[in-house]
Amino acid sequence: MSFFKKIFSSEKKETLDKGLEKSKTSFFNKLSKAVAGKSKVDDDVLDNLEEVLVTSDVGVETTLKVIKRIEARVSRDKYLGTDELNAILREEIAGLLSETNIGEATEFSIPQGKTPHVIMVVGVNGVGKTTTIGKLAYQFKKKGLKVVLGAADTFRAAAIDQLQVWADRVEVPIVKQSMGSDPASVAFDTLQSAVNQNADVVIIDTAGRLHNKVNLMNELTKVKRVMQKVVGDAPHDVLLVLDGSTGQNAFEQAKQFTAATEVTSLAVTKLDGTAKGGVVIGISDQFKIPVKYIGVGEGIEDLQVFNKFEFVDSFFK
Repeated sequence: MSFFKKIFSSEKKETLDKGLEKSKTSFFNKLSKAVAGKSKVDDDVLDNLEEVLVTSDVGVETTLKVIKRIEARVSRDKYLGTDELNAILREEIAGLLSETNIGEATEFSIPQGKTPHVIMVVGVNGVGKTTTIGKLAYQFKKKGLKVVLGAADTFRAAAIDQLQVWADRVEVPIVKQSMGSDPASVAFDTLQSAVNQNADVVIIDTAGRLHNKVNLMNELTKVKRVMQKVVGDAPHDVLLVLDGSTGQNAFEQAKQFTAATEVTSLAVTKLDGTAKGGVVIGISDQFKIPVKYIGVGEGIEDLQVFNKFEFVDSFFK
């Protein structure tokens, strides 16, 4: 199908294939059992396939859409062999995902024109938020962009220290205050510093507490409001980081955060250490928010721009 034209470099594709290895192996082991002894895609195979997709963390809603598409194809083509199921899944899931967010990026970039481009990063503690910020800063810097980091997660000393480690590693400036400082004050200082330095990109870390949605919403709203005193339309991107290894819990976090604040893009991390990579397919389909980045390894290069067709190609290869 025309969805699967080569977009990524062979090295990047290899990293993606490797990062999804556990998810792929788990999925195909389940799929083999689901079609054992069957030569034709019939109702039993479809029932089993539904269970395989749900237990692979694709999510019930997205699974039902996929099954419906395959049922339509079985009805149209009259006979489909189980040996074709892999290719059919690959094509139908790509077709489903192509219905939303068409025209994805394949490289790390920011919109042309006004700078600095301000990214506010949100997500619960432990999802890989700070690591994602560090790797993102590295990729932007590699593109020749001037990056400034802001340590506005002031509730944990560890968060400030971790961001400092990444700033040192990537060799980009960081604006920080002491633990317990007002996050909005840090964000304000960061943007002022970025404007003074003619920075291209600002990445602001924020606190990851989700036990009280009202407090979280108020805090993030205040941070946004204060940033806008320096850059009128900031933030330009509110990036929610989700831990892919938590499977369905990542869906729940996405629901909670999108209810608490306006999220404009998603990053799904830790896909290499888990068999739950199917969660990216479900999240990409269900939330009308683009998945922008995925983490497929621990190396500094292993944060990738998410391209749904390359992802589906690697997953069902």
